[in-house]
Amino acid sequence: MTRIYKILPRAAWAEAQAVGVFKGSPVDLADGYIHFSTAAQAQETARRHFAGQGDLVVLELEAAELGEALVWEPSRGGDLFPHLYGELDAALVKAAHEAPLDPDGIPRLEGLT
Repeated sequence: MTRIYKILPRAAWAEAQAVGVFKGSPVDLADGYIHFSTAAQAQETARRHFAGQGDLVVLELEAAELGEALVWEPSRGGDLFPHLYGELDAALVKAAHEAPLDPDGIPRLEGLT
């Protein structure tokens, strides 16, 4: 089993839960897919793209449950990142973890496996 993670504002997750799907953040919509990270990639993603942003959550999903719409593509330094070409069914989210800011303003991601 491979777990993947999506960092997003708590309000966006609440909206997705209310309607049953997450269609993507502005950067996801611009790129044409929903960005995810593995546990090993998530902290660097938080540092690069979410520094200074409070009230975030980290969604945890099982990659295999996303089917063929999930594509692993090279990105930062040649690492393969999971990209979802389609909407995310909110029911597939296994957990939503807190991501409090550390003293440097970087979201702290703990307990990701």
